[in-house]
Amino acid sequence: MTGRTSPAGVEHSGSTVGRVTTPSPLPDPVVRVPAPAPGAPGSGGLVDRHGRTATDLRVSLTDRCNLRCTYCMPPEGLDWLPKVEQLTDDEVVRLVRIGVEHLGIEEVRFTGGEPLLRPGLTGIVAATTALSPRPEVSLTTNAIGLSRMAPALAAAGLDRLNVSLDTLDRDRFKQLTHRDRLADVLAGLKAAKDAGLTPVKVNAVLLRGINEHDAVPLLEYCLDNGYELRFIEQMPLDAHHAWTRGEMVTAEDILAQLTAAHTLVPDVEERGAAPAERWLVDGTDLTVGVIASVTRSFCGACDRTRLTADGQIRNCLFAREESDLRTAMREGATDQELADRWRIATLTKLPGHGIDDPSFLQPSRPMSAIGG
Repeated sequence: MTGRTSPAGVEHSGSTVGRVTTPSPLPDPVVRVPAPAPGAPGSGGLVDRHGRTATDLRVSLTDRCNLRCTYCMPPEGLDWLPKVEQLTDDEVVRLVRIGVEHLGIEEVRFTGGEPLLRPGLTGIVAATTALSPRPEVSLTTNAIGLSRMAPALAAAGLDRLNVSLDTLDRDRFKQLTHRDRLADVLAGLKAAKDAGLTPVKVNAVLLRGINEHDAVPLLEYCLDNGYELRFIEQMPLDAHHAWTRGEMVTAEDILAQLTAAHTLVPDVEERGAAPAERWLVDGTDLTVGVIASVTRSFCGACDRTRLTADGQIRNCLFAREESDLRTAMREGATDQELADRWRIATLTKLPGHGIDDPSFLQPSRPMSAIGG
C-alpha cells in the first residue's frame, strides 16, 4: 500500500475535530403513498402504518450454514428446519413473483444460512431474473463454493453479491468460524469479480477481543482488489443470546481505526433507504461504509420485508412475530389472497427495532434462521 495513508481524526457530536463528520440519526419517515403495483389494480404495495413502503425483499433459502461464526451460532450448529417445512423451489419462486408482480418489490436478495447450499439456487435466480418487471437480484454468501458457482450464477442473471469476511488472518478466521476456509472465501471473491458480479461487496463484523483491530487491513485489501467494504455493527441475533452492547465494536470505534490511517470524506450521494453510511477514501471515488444498526439506526427509512426459508413473513430482523404464508399457499390460496395476507402483515411493522428500549427481547430465531 502506497499513496493512501493519511492521518485523520473523527468528529463526534457536532464537534469540528478531524475530517469525518458523523451523521446524526435519520429522521422519522415521511408518508409515502405508493402507486398501484403492476398486476394488482388499486391494491397498492407493502405500506406500513408509519408510511414506509417495502420494495426490498430478503429471501432466506436455507437455515443451514457450513461455517460456525461465533456471533451467529454455536460450534455444533443448530437444529435445522425439516425439509418438509422448507419452501420448495417452486414455492419460493411463486412468492417472489407475487412480491414483484402484485406488491411492487423492486429488489430481491437471496440469503441464508448459506444460500450456496441450496441445490436449486441457480434455477431460483434464473426464474427471478425472468420476472417482469425485472427486479434487481443479489445474493449474500460466505463464498465457500463460490469459485465453482460464480459463472453459473452470472449466467442465471444474478446482478451482484455480498460476501461475509471478518478477517484476513487465517488463525483468526478459524477462531471466528471454527473452519479453516479463508482461502476458499478469497478464491470465491476473485471468481465473483471475474464473472462480472460487480460491485462485489464485502461485509465485515468486528468482535471485541478477536478481530477488533482488523478494520484497516480489511479496508486496504478491498481497496487493492476493487471490492466495496461495509462494516456492520454486531447485532443481538446470536443463537446463544450472549450479545451485550458494552462488548460491541461500534461505528465510532471502527471510524477511529480507519481515520488513523486514511482520509475519509462523507459521500454526498443521497443515501435513501440504504443501510450503509459511506465515506470516500483518500480523495478517490472508492468508498467504505458502516452499517450502524445499533448505535445509529436507520429504521425510519426501512424499505425491507423478509421471507424465511419456511415461508414466514418478517417485517424486521428483530421482529418477534411472523405471518405464515406457507400454510395458506399449501391450502390453495390464490396469488391475490397471498398478496393480501402479505399486505396485512406489513401493517403491523413497528417504527423501529427497539434495541434501546428496556423491554427489548431478542427474537427467538437466530440470524441464520431469519436471513439477512
